[in-house]
Amino acid sequence: MKIKRREIFAGSAVAVLMMTTAACGSSDNYGGKAPAVQPVGDSKQVGAGSGYGDPYGSGAGGGSGAVPAGAAGKTGSAGQLKVSEIAGLGPGVTDSEGFTLYRFDKDTPKPPKSNCEGDCAAAWPAVSADDASVSAGIDAALLGSVDRADGTKQLTLAGWPVYRYSKDAKAGDSFGEGVGGTWHVLGPGGKPAGASKGSGAEKEEKKEEKPAAEAKGGELTAVQNAQLGTLVEDAEGKTLYRFDKDSAWPMKIGCVDACTDTWKPAKPVDKNKVNGIAPELIGKVKRPDGSEQLTIDCWPVYTFTGDKEPGDTTGHNNKGLWFAITDKGKKAKVVG
Repeated sequence: MKIKRREIFAGSAVAVLMMTTAACGSSDNYGGKAPAVQPVGDSKQVGAGSGYGDPYGSGAGGGSGAVPAGAAGKTGSAGQLKVSEIAGLGPGVTDSEGFTLYRFDKDTPKPPKSNCEGDCAAAWPAVSADDASVSAGIDAALLGSVDRADGTKQLTLAGWPVYRYSKDAKAGDSFGEGVGGTWHVLGPGGKPAGASKGSGAEKEEKKEEKPAAEAKGGELTAVQNAQLGTLVEDAEGKTLYRFDKDSAWPMKIGCVDACTDTWKPAKPVDKNKVNGIAPELIGKVKRPDGSEQLTIDCWPVYTFTGDKEPGDTTGHNNKGLWFAITDKGKKAKVVG
């Protein structure tokens, strides 16, 4: 027997939501009053210890504030810098032990200056400039140093201060990529690793992969990704994502406060201006702050600040919680 779905109204308690089903994404829901939602737990709890509670991804927003083992204890020299293959990004710089090295967009290279101090420096240990050298693929002339506020000298590459990430537990980890939309794996020339992706011939290849329907334009478009299948992009070509700490039914939103600095809630669209997505799957939901957010098959959707070029999917499978959303509202498959 099918249960008739009803619209959720503002102020409904979570307990009531769990006992009532709703035609989320239907024309009735979209055209009427948007359902109110409650964040998962108290807003102060969201992101505690998860890397969303503070702008540096340090987890300082909750819990004991303890920094995990691994790169956290590594504050010394990088030794001989090496070029290593970073999954999903291509060539990136690692230290002599294979730990991934990073740069911070809020620093400056000319003149070199670090803007990561205090709690930030606990999450992102500065790499000492002592005894640094390079191996093949890195120009020794790019090495330098900058004086930190505590008087120590930090290694720079092409002027950019160099860091490790405390949550990288072992050589080869690169969990710092894209944190806060401002931290990136360091490329051999000082730019973010993978910064050149999507340029030249690869850009042309992406254009050829897009279905002809995209030429018509639209506020949302279903596109073909060679690895992940059919994904949804907004009008600017940004990939849309869903979050496992959200819930489609009952409606809950788990990405609030500092989380939205990295994952931007997508704005509602005209469901009659979408390409390749069933209009009845398009809806909207009212967030705890009163703003409205786009939903696809009841799932709130977001863009990722770490995606730099149209068609990028660097947020997919981020922390095992964020996934590119398909034209059906499902999570795109995880490759590898």
